[in-house]
Amino acid sequence: MIVVTTPTGQIGQLILDNIFDSTEAIRVIVRDPSRLSPRVRERVEVVQGSHDDIAVVTKAFEGADCVLWLVPPNSRAENPMSYYLNFTRPACEAIKSQGVKRMIGISSLGHDFGIPAGLLSPAFAMDDLIETTRVNYRALRMPFFMENLLHQVNAIKNQGMFFMANSGDHKLATCATRDIANVAAKLLLDTSWTGQDSVSVVGPDDLSPNDMARIISQVLELPVRYQQIPSADYKATMMQYGMTEAWAQGLIDMAAAQDQGIYNKESHAAQRTPTSFIKWCEEVLKPAFLA
Repeated sequence: MIVVTTPTGQIGQLILDNIFDSTEAIRVIVRDPSRLSPRVRERVEVVQGSHDDIAVVTKAFEGADCVLWLVPPNSRAENPMSYYLNFTRPACEAIKSQGVKRMIGISSLGHDFGIPAGLLSPAFAMDDLIETTRVNYRALRMPFFMENLLHQVNAIKNQGMFFMANSGDHKLATCATRDIANVAAKLLLDTSWTGQDSVSVVGPDDLSPNDMARIISQVLELPVRYQQIPSADYKATMMQYGMTEAWAQGLIDMAAAQDQGIYNKESHAAQRTPTSFIKWCEEVLKPAFLA
């Protein structure tokens, strides 16, 4: 039995698609089952509710061979660290009570960076908490998601620009969510691995935001440039969109850690996944731009 959390989310849905045709029994935890397609509802067992609920995860983890664990982001959380840990503690209880064999967590590169890293630090704490259960665990560690740029399609379309708090010249390791899903699916279907370790999921390109702008311009055949936003202005803008001050500050601190090279050590040693940034722009960003 494989259990998938966030099956309607960006990553969870792709993972579910990748294991859909396997012979494994699949169970999903979902707040609103109506968001699952009829095809999926016919294939999987559904446990309705939130996976921060001890009753829900206890029921869902019964007889589980492997669990895909992802804490959904919540920009209205008043304390990101508490949010991640409080979300994960019920799962840790259910891991032990239900005898879960293996767990795969969606985390981040930079676990051993050594200084606070904004919204990345709660993911590292999540890994540490899960490991205390002694479950066989693989933390999938990723850098900058290419899909982050999908939130800026309107800015690219209307202003010919995209915006972040990061330095325009500092190169970031990147990855595409479909490659994350492929790696996660292989681990979910592989019953042979044991112990606790991490798996870096890093695409072939290390790019600065200015590099990204040049490639986007090439693919879209129009001039696009990157604009770094001062931290205070970026934070204020995010709060205007409804983020809590703590979550917005977490974004700022994460960008600062990225500029300081939090991904560098692990990304340089990682085996690279196949999706290049230009391929992602052609196959994902451009269709979204044209839609």
